[in-house]
Amino acid sequence: MINFIGTYECKSDVKGRVMIPVALKNQMVPVMNDGFVLKRSVFQPCLELYPMAEWNLLMEKMNKKNRFKKKNNDFIRRFSAGVKIVEVDAAGRLLIPKNLISIAGITKEVVLSSAINIVEIWDKDNYEKVIEETAEDFADLAEEVMGGDEDELS
Repeated sequence: MINFIGTYECKSDVKGRVMIPVALKNQMVPVMNDGFVLKRSVFQPCLELYPMAEWNLLMEKMNKKNRFKKKNNDFIRRFSAGVKIVEVDAAGRLLIPKNLISIAGITKEVVLSSAINIVEIWDKDNYEKVIEETAEDFADLAEEVMGGDEDELS
């Protein structure tokens, strides 16, 4: 399992190419040859970049869902809508398909934000707005999510 670290600001060109910052690209080297899956986020107006191995683990989990339950089928359809296989080119650029650019509202300024084993790709203004909105409740959220029994953290 890979753990990405950092938040990086960069720019998108008119073709939707984003130059991956060197510090992030160096973290991606172990998974670069396998490629990535790019998809819309379930909860936020951003995109999620999965290393192929992480995507395959998630697909194994999803494949165990009973497809004869309508809600499972509906979820899988929506979850996988617009999913694309992408690669970082020799120049270190990631080409974001136009339909995903519009879904995430990406203009020129982009934020690549590590989210443990994936990288979120945000329009900078949207990212700043979401960070600001969640700042107030973050202490309560941290306690709720991480403040369980000590055994859960080890």
